[in-house]
Amino acid sequence: MRTEASRRSFLKAGLAGLVLAAGLAASAPALAQDKLTVLLDWFVNPDHAPLYVAREMGYFRDAGLEVEMVAPADPNDPPKLVAAGRADLAVSYQPQLQMQAAEGLPLTRIGTLIATPLNTVVVLADGPVKSIADLKGRKVGYSVGGLEDALLGAMLENAGLKLSDVELVNVNFSLSPALLSGQVDAVVGAYRNFELNQLDIEGKAGRAFYPEEHGVPPYDELVIVANREKVADPRLPRFLDAVERGTLYLINHPDESWKLFVKANPELDDELNRRAWRDTLPRFAHSPGALDARRYERFAKFLKERELIGEVPRLADYAVELR
Repeated sequence: MRTEASRRSFLKAGLAGLVLAAGLAASAPALAQDKLTVLLDWFVNPDHAPLYVAREMGYFRDAGLEVEMVAPADPNDPPKLVAAGRADLAVSYQPQLQMQAAEGLPLTRIGTLIATPLNTVVVLADGPVKSIADLKGRKVGYSVGGLEDALLGAMLENAGLKLSDVELVNVNFSLSPALLSGQVDAVVGAYRNFELNQLDIEGKAGRAFYPEEHGVPPYDELVIVANREKVADPRLPRFLDAVERGTLYLINHPDESWKLFVKANPELDDELNRRAWRDTLPRFAHSPGALDARRYERFAKFLKERELIGEVPRLADYAVELR
């Protein structure tokens, strides 16, 4: 049985050991961080907030990671570079991933950033289009053919129309200007968190028609993809854990998170991005690593029905939930 004297001696020795260990830790060089490169889908914007909050709050560092986010020169490049093994991760889109998987690209979804569609059909609120059916005989602007045609076609069919009932006009990426100038009566591909705010700032309210409310299966707008051959990389679960921490901090502390975001990206401190920040907040995936298999399978069938893919790829070949 230990005496009081032996207890004091034990505590004294233990304290000395702790002091020595702390001194050694302070004098030792910092452990090297594992580097990870994430290619963004577009220029930096509030859609990427969880990544920047995770970095600014030190959550990546806590996970032993040094994460570099890179905006692409060409938005089409990031998934291809990951497939070629020239980058670790890319921010991409669920529909794009499913079409690329059907083409045989070795890409796999490991996480989700934005868990709802952002794509919409937008018209001016004071214009003649009050419903999807009112688009008959009118001009609809678009930026990228293929998926946008498919979304619009499904929405029109849901209202009893066909794609041939409207005139499609390629306006490149000038969606809001084309609508404001009267070049078109509606645009497809407008993001509900950006173009609606852009129109309002210009003094013209917009009206949005949401694909998931008009015959299109819901899908994840932004996902994180890795090379299929590298899903066992031990850095990836640590990355997703840090992103989850960033997302939860962002949801709990939106104002503080905004300050962190613009500290890292001061050029984005303007009215449009402040509004987009507010409107994007409820759309972030609360559990980035979770996979909704039924959602993916349902949208893959939609893509096949719309002839955007020839065969539905096997889910396990392009989407995983890391353990």
